[in-house]
Amino acid sequence: MVEIKNLSFGYNRQALLFKDLNLALQQGHIYGLLGKNGAGKSTLLKNMAGLAYPQKGSCLLKGLSVSGRPVSVLEQIYFLAEDIYVPSFTPAQYVANTAGFYPKFSKSDFYIYLKALDVDENAVMDKQSFGQQKKAMIAFGLATNTGLLVMDEPTNGLDIPSKVQFRKLIASVLTDERCIVISTHQVRDLDSLIDTLLVLHEKEIVVNLPMDEVVEKLTFGFYADTEGLKPVYEEKDMRGTNAILQNTSGRFSKVDLELLFNAIISGNKKIVELLKAS
Repeated sequence: MVEIKNLSFGYNRQALLFKDLNLALQQGHIYGLLGKNGAGKSTLLKNMAGLAYPQKGSCLLKGLSVSGRPVSVLEQIYFLAEDIYVPSFTPAQYVANTAGFYPKFSKSDFYIYLKALDVDENAVMDKQSFGQQKKAMIAFGLATNTGLLVMDEPTNGLDIPSKVQFRKLIASVLTDERCIVISTHQVRDLDSLIDTLLVLHEKEIVVNLPMDEVVEKLTFGFYADTEGLKPVYEEKDMRGTNAILQNTSGRFSKVDLELLFNAIISGNKKIVELLKAS
C-alpha cells in the first residue's frame, strides 16, 4: 500500500535525516514506529502523508506519489500530528465543515468513538484540555475510514483509562483494507496493539518485522541470576536482570518492547542481526 523508495530527506543538504531509505507497508496491519527523539519519526510520517518533500526518492500510496497531493490520494490519508490545532467548533460543527473531504467518513462511528473516549459532543473543542482535544481528533481520524491512518504520538496527553480505550478502538477499526501507522516514544503504549515493529535508527529502518517473528527469534525474561545463560542484552536492577536471549528452544514469551528498543538504540548489533536473520 505504501512504498518508500530510496528516500533521502533533510531540512538542509548537509544534515540528512534519511539516506536512501526503503520501506513497504501493507494493508491489514498496525505498524508501531519507534526511534529516539530526533531520529526523524515525525518527518518520516509527514513524508508518508505528503506534508514533507524528499530531496531524492519517492513515497507512493497505491502507486501514486503523495508529494503531488492529488485529491485522489489525500482522501485516502488521515494524518494526526503530535501537536494538534482545533478550531473554535464543537465536534458536530467540525464534522460539518471537514468530513466532506473524506468520502468514507462515518458520522455514526464518529459519535460512537466520542462516547467511548468520554468526549462531550457539545463542548467547544478549543476550550477543552489538550487531552480532550486529542481524543476528539482521534475519534475523527478513526471515523474517516481512510486506507492509510498515520498517528504521531497519539497517546500524548491521554490519561491511563483513555489510553486503554484508545488501544481497544485502534484494534477494532483495523480491516484488511486499512493500514495504520503509530509513532510513539511511550513504548509501552504499543504493547499488545501493534502487529509489526518498525525501528528507525541512524537514518535507516533497522527493524521491520512482525511481532510473532520477533518472539520466534528472541526470548524475554526477568532472572534473579543469569549464570549459565547467555543474554544478548540485559539490564540489571535491585530485583535481578531483565534480559533478552536468542530463542533457541522455541519457547515463546511476551515481547518487552521497551527493553528491545533500549537494546537496539544502545548499538547492540547482535540484536539487529538476529532480527534480520532469515
